[in-house]
Amino acid sequence: MKQLLVHCTRHATQSALVEDGRLTEFSVERSEGASLVGNLYKGRVVNVLPGMQAAFVDIGLSKNAFLYVDDVLHPHLDKQPKVKPAITELLKPGDELIVQVMKEPLGGKGARVTTHYSLPGRSLVYMPYADYVGVSKKIEQDQERSRLKHMAEELRRPGEGVILRTNAEGEGLESLAKDLGELRSIWQGILAAAETAAAPSELHRDFGLVQRMVRDVFTPDTEELIIDDENAYRDARAYMLKTASGMEDRLRLYRDPEPLYEKFNIYAQLDRAFQQRIWLESGGYLVWDQTEALTVVDVNTGKYTGTVDLEETVFRTNLEAAAEIARLLRLRDVGGIVIVDFIDMESEQHRQQVVQQLEATMKSDRTKCQVLGWTRLGLLELTRKKARANVESYFYETCSACKGRGKIYIR
Repeated sequence: MKQLLVHCTRHATQSALVEDGRLTEFSVERSEGASLVGNLYKGRVVNVLPGMQAAFVDIGLSKNAFLYVDDVLHPHLDKQPKVKPAITELLKPGDELIVQVMKEPLGGKGARVTTHYSLPGRSLVYMPYADYVGVSKKIEQDQERSRLKHMAEELRRPGEGVILRTNAEGEGLESLAKDLGELRSIWQGILAAAETAAAPSELHRDFGLVQRMVRDVFTPDTEELIIDDENAYRDARAYMLKTASGMEDRLRLYRDPEPLYEKFNIYAQLDRAFQQRIWLESGGYLVWDQTEALTVVDVNTGKYTGTVDLEETVFRTNLEAAAEIARLLRLRDVGGIVIVDFIDMESEQHRQQVVQQLEATMKSDRTKCQVLGWTRLGLLELTRKKARANVESYFYETCSACKGRGKIYIR
């Protein structure tokens, strides 16, 4: 059973995705600081750095945004020049352009922006200049992929790009045309606003968390969307009637006296997920260390002794750990480089099965993940794209005494 639970307070909106009672995804958006990812701005180039092939763009935030040369070139790889031009050939200080935030300001870094614009709808993503059609990899049947691609080619105008999302599966031409028409209209409004706006200024703001969850997470296999705030409930219902008519009977306003997240054990599951040591059901455990440079996960057999032999015990522990690591990467919203130190296995087949388990569980992750393979030291390398501040930063802060090192100084 898949449920989406939304809890609203004066200070923040929280969203929890629960699958068969287990928390698999969690998002928070503070009332005073909504997410910037997806927003579009008219910016002014402040500085061009030839040595970094990048430019800094003032979009009206406290720190200038970072624009890399690849994000200035044509969004279709086949239409980019074979020899990458210098950033100084493309931009100069004082230039004004429309940019879209693809990565929020994190730490001391400014936002990462792009000119590869994309506007997501419920069934498709509209890219005004991409000039190609793509279909979500989660739509696996070749016949359906071909049908959707044919309809998108029929609907798009020359130069436009369209990506069919998972929600597009089974949709007809009329439904896709409506979604595309609305997104195309939004883009025209952005261009019109840019004509008169002074740089820097905001041109378009993406939906708030509740509507984004309905758009991006509330899929046909989600059985319930439960919200404990009347205003958020009305917003979700209005958006659902507009974009997912027929699914509104799955939406419920929570009125019970017991707090929503206590009833579904959300905070307790979050607390366990953010411990440094995470126990597995078998008795094995993970040791999770997150640094600024990368995340390291160590797998141990712990209390699990198995019943057959050492290799089988190690394999079973690693297999369980692989599924749990994939779930926790998504739940903790980890980004960047991840190194996993699985327990050493002698069988190459077992090593392959562990990777397959990891990749299979990662398929449900909306954020792009890539398993790079085993290092010469037997560690597994993978990466996960980073766009927003992770969940941990909303609930935990680094100890001012030890700066996160977790050690006591003894004279």
